[in-house]
Amino acid sequence: MKNFVFISPNFPDNYWNFCRRLKENGLNVLGIGDCPYDNLTRELKESLHEYYKVGSLENYDEVYRAVAFFIHKYGRIDYLESNNEYWLERDASLRKDFHITSGFWPEDMPCVKFKSRMKERYALAGIPTARYHLVDDPVGCAAFIGEVGYPVIVKPDNGVGAAKTWKISDAEDLAEFFRDRDDTDYIMEEFIDGTVNSFDAIVNSRGEPIFETGNVTICNLMDVVNLQDNSSFYIRARLPEDIRTRGEAALKAFGVKSRMVHFEFFRLNSDQHIGKKGDVVALEVNMRPSGGISPSMMNYAHGTDVYKIWADMIAFDHSDKGRSAEQFCFFAGRRDARNYVMSREDVLREYGPHIREEGRVDPALALDMGDYMFLACFDTEEEGKQFLERIFQER
Repeated sequence: MKNFVFISPNFPDNYWNFCRRLKENGLNVLGIGDCPYDNLTRELKESLHEYYKVGSLENYDEVYRAVAFFIHKYGRIDYLESNNEYWLERDASLRKDFHITSGFWPEDMPCVKFKSRMKERYALAGIPTARYHLVDDPVGCAAFIGEVGYPVIVKPDNGVGAAKTWKISDAEDLAEFFRDRDDTDYIMEEFIDGTVNSFDAIVNSRGEPIFETGNVTICNLMDVVNLQDNSSFYIRARLPEDIRTRGEAALKAFGVKSRMVHFEFFRLNSDQHIGKKGDVVALEVNMRPSGGISPSMMNYAHGTDVYKIWADMIAFDHSDKGRSAEQFCFFAGRRDARNYVMSREDVLREYGPHIREEGRVDPALALDMGDYMFLACFDTEEEGKQFLERIFQER
């Protein structure tokens, strides 16, 4: 029997589904987390063979001892994953220390965690990326801006989401950034006028995708984080061929195997230095599932179970799970501080047949995703966009 160590299986709270499907496929599912066992959901408890609580997942020695305990009790560990961006480097270190060969090791991390290094792999795939400059001093940054022009985007070279991301539009903004910057290593990129499109895939041990889908981000992620704006995106009914082609080329360039991934691209809204309107260019890679509730949204859009497809990939290296729907599943994240025309009850009354889930967003995800969310499915993109317009309308 294969042993699977799942790091932090309680976050996000829908990740119990990954554990459940692994257990149903005959794996020993062994959880390590810092949440007290009694606080775990019933569904997660039932999906784990054993749970080891540590004082803090930030304490490597504690987590190391937890893995060693499981090895002593159950034997060799076949897989160790968190499916969580925050822990990818920790996962890699644990794999190397215990010689778990089914995933990335620390030496693989720079090209999948540092935005500047990702560009090297995208170049191997023949996919254009934004021109960039690793932030050094005002003189060096001003010289780069002299080459690409304002505005530019500044963000952590190794970061998650849109946290600590700024759009710098003039010399005053640049001076303010240097006055307020912390000791984070930042990357500065030319501004790309584009809409974020993703390529999401579950990939087997031979690097072949056994499931593919993608989303479109409607909101401005920087405004969602910095201005506490509404959050919105949707899972497509069908993946455009140009996104599929770019995504599959990137899988090969990054050497992806035995993982679920979320690769982000820009579809250009206008002709620019990097390409023509409508072209697809690279943004960044994420070597884990699309965040939060996204896997469940994929299920609703496609009438499938990506948790099972992923667990089938782990257990059998393939999956026979098919699809029974082609819809657009929309995420709408609203803010508690905003005064909306439609109350929660109004939304449910008017859109009840379309709503698949609704509820509060985990506080750890609220910065990027809003405070209260609705998931709704529609047959067309236009219907979904009208839904967003209605429920985001303010008094």
